[in-house]
Amino acid sequence: MEKKSDKHLIEKLVRKNPVYRGNSVDFCVDEILLPNGRKAVREYLDHPGAVGVVPFLDEKTVVLVRQYRYPVGEVTLELPAGKLDDGENILACVKRELHEETGYTAKRIRPLLQYWPTPAFANEVLHLFVADGLTPGALHPDEDEFIEAVKMPFQKALDLVLKGKIKDSKTVIGLLACAVGPRASRRRAR
Repeated sequence: MEKKSDKHLIEKLVRKNPVYRGNSVDFCVDEILLPNGRKAVREYLDHPGAVGVVPFLDEKTVVLVRQYRYPVGEVTLELPAGKLDDGENILACVKRELHEETGYTAKRIRPLLQYWPTPAFANEVLHLFVADGLTPGALHPDEDEFIEAVKMPFQKALDLVLKGKIKDSKTVIGLLACAVGPRASRRRAR
């Protein structure tokens, strides 16, 4: 979204410095040039991107995933989601993660929106989708994932968001986007 008038805000890379390379993310401490000519350091997570999907069993029921999240020390309720593998097609990742984490395959998958979860310290882009026409199957989680698929009324999931019980950003954003988007008007008409 850079505009010609934004030139006074743009920082320029002087030296890229990846200090840690992990299995999921890398950590960089880059030297940059500020718009005023001074040098500074920017620390951030370098992330390949991820997908999340709001799977609808019917107009009123979604499938979410319960799992323990070590960084926050809690069991969370989230959309099925996952990191893009190197060179992986985004739609292929959505299908893979939906099947691995819920067992379902979808007849229709449509884009919902894209966003940066934490642009102050990570370059991750999260691609959210909506899926319907679901066919059940067996879960196939990664060997280090311990998860449960949970069927839930869409309105109950929204209520959990509004009560602060669902705190995961992709889930909050995905559910709220579905509540105000085209699907919402179809649900209200019934």
